[in-house]
Amino acid sequence: MNKLIALLALGLCVGNVCAKNPKKDKAEEGFVFTTVKENPITSIKDQNQSSTCWSFSSLGFLEAELLRQGKGEFDLSEMFVVHKTMEDRAVNYVRYHGDASFSPGGSFSDIVFCYRNYGMVPQEAMPGIMYGDSLPVHNELDAVAGAYVQAIGKGKFKKLTPVWKKGLAAIYDTYLGKCPESFTYKGKTYTPRTFADEALGLNMDDYVSLTSYTHHPFYTQFSVEVPDNWRNELSYNLPIDELMEVMDNAIEKGYTFAWGADVSEDGFTRDGIAVCPDVEKGAELTGSDMAHWLGLSKADKRKELTSKPLPEIEVTQEMRQEAFDNWETTDDHGMLIYGLAKDQNGKEYYIMKNSWGFSGKYKGIWYVSKAFAKYKTMNILVHKDAVPAAIAKKIGL
Repeated sequence: MNKLIALLALGLCVGNVCAKNPKKDKAEEGFVFTTVKENPITSIKDQNQSSTCWSFSSLGFLEAELLRQGKGEFDLSEMFVVHKTMEDRAVNYVRYHGDASFSPGGSFSDIVFCYRNYGMVPQEAMPGIMYGDSLPVHNELDAVAGAYVQAIGKGKFKKLTPVWKKGLAAIYDTYLGKCPESFTYKGKTYTPRTFADEALGLNMDDYVSLTSYTHHPFYTQFSVEVPDNWRNELSYNLPIDELMEVMDNAIEKGYTFAWGADVSEDGFTRDGIAVCPDVEKGAELTGSDMAHWLGLSKADKRKELTSKPLPEIEVTQEMRQEAFDNWETTDDHGMLIYGLAKDQNGKEYYIMKNSWGFSGKYKGIWYVSKAFAKYKTMNILVHKDAVPAAIAKKIGL
C-alpha cells in the first residue's frame, strides 16, 4: 500500500512539473495573427504566368470599392484592361520611335484611364484566355507582341502604314479575345461604356495616387520615375509618416487601397509574410550563437529572420529615398491592402490580398509589417475621402 501511495505521489509530482513547464506550442514559435479590422473584398484571383498584377490589384480595389459603396459584388475582366492598355502602350512606344518602355507591366493609372476612356466589362463577358488554359499564360503573347512592336518602333521606315495597329490588335485578339462591343449581363445589354456608367457608377475623379520621396517637394504632384508609369500618372507627394497616416486612416474608416511596392526584399516571403528584420543583429535576433549564424547560407538566414516576429529596422525618409535612387526599390508588384492585424507581441501588420492564387501559408493573403510598408511602398491608389482632412488640405483635395 505504501508503495502504491509513493507511485501515485510520484505521478502527481511529474504531472505538476509538466503543468509548470508545458511543451511549447509550435505555432507560438512562428507568427500568430489576430485580425483587428477587415474591410470587405472580393475573392482571390490568380494572375498565374502573366505580368498583370497591376490589373488584378487595381480591379480588386475597384471591386472592393463597389462593395463598400453598397453596389454589390462584381468580378471585372482583367484582360479587357490588359488588351486596351497594351494597345495604348504600343502606340506610345511607336510615337517615341522605340525610345520608350513597352513591357507587359502597368500601373494603377492604366485602370483609371481605361475606365474613363473605354469603360469596363465583367469577367464573364471577356474571360481573356483563348489558348486552352484555365489561367493566364502570357509568355508567348508577350514575346510575340514585343517583337511586333519593336519591329515597328525600331524599323527604318520613312512612313508607317495606317494598318499596323490592326496587326497588333489581332495579336491580343488571338490570345485574349476581342474586347466586346456589347454584351448581356444579368439580363441587360450593355456596352463597356454603359456598363461602367450604369452598372458600376464609380467616379474616377474620386481616386488619388499618393507617394513619398524627397527628390520632389512635398505636397505637390509629380510623376514617379519608373518604366511602368508610362502614362506619367501624377502622385501627390507626402512625407512618409503622413502617407502611413493615410493608410491607417483608410483601413480604420472602412476603405481599402491599391498598394504598389517592391517585393524583391528578402523579408517578403512566399509564405505570406513581409517584414524588415534587422539583419545585422542576425544571431542575437534568432537566438543562435554567432558560429552557427555565420555558417548559415543566405537562404537559411532569410528563413530564420522571417520565421517568427523579430525586431525590425527603423525606417526613415532618407532610407526610402536612397533605396529608390540606387534601384533597390523598384515597382515590382501591385496588391490590395484591406485590413489590419496584430501578432502575438502586439505589433501591427496590414492584411494584403495578393493575386497569386491560394499560395502561401495564409491561402493568398499576406501580412505586411508597417516597417516593410514604410520602407517599400512606392505609391497607393485610394479614395480621396480616406485622406485625413488636415492632409487633404495640404495637397488641395
